[in-house]
Amino acid sequence: MNKYFRMVTMGYIILLSAVLGAGLFAGIVVAPVTFHTEQWLGADVLTRFQEGQIMTENFLRLSFLVNVLIAFVVLYEGYKFKKFERDTVTQVATFFVLATGLLFSQYYIPDIIAMQEQGVEMTKSVAFINTHKGSEINFKIFSLALLVLIVQNMRKACK
Repeated sequence: MNKYFRMVTMGYIILLSAVLGAGLFAGIVVAPVTFHTEQWLGADVLTRFQEGQIMTENFLRLSFLVNVLIAFVVLYEGYKFKKFERDTVTQVATFFVLATGLLFSQYYIPDIIAMQEQGVEMTKSVAFINTHKGSEINFKIFSLALLVLIVQNMRKACK
């Protein structure tokens, strides 16, 4: 691996790790704090619907980062594929990162926003609850695939 490609690889691994960290931080830290504002503010200042709107804005901004990551994954992994530096685990992880990343940013987030725009009652519907649960499962698969991609690229870079 030449010097410049090694630097690109390190930048790529850092980007993968940063997006994974941002996603985990949003799900593990930001969501619980956002949905329990009464504990931090001492009173019910925000409704559950308003807390959901705040959380949606957080994930909307995260989806921009996910879209940037998807572009880099396509370029980097596509280049590696073209150079015949491929293995099945990396290819499967790449597919899942691309598929679930696009589902998150292009399907779930716009769908949740559209449902929220219809009002509080829509966010209590079975359709919204199922869509939200699907987005949570999707993001967990995305995070796991991202972790696998990080490990695979680190393993190859450290040879």
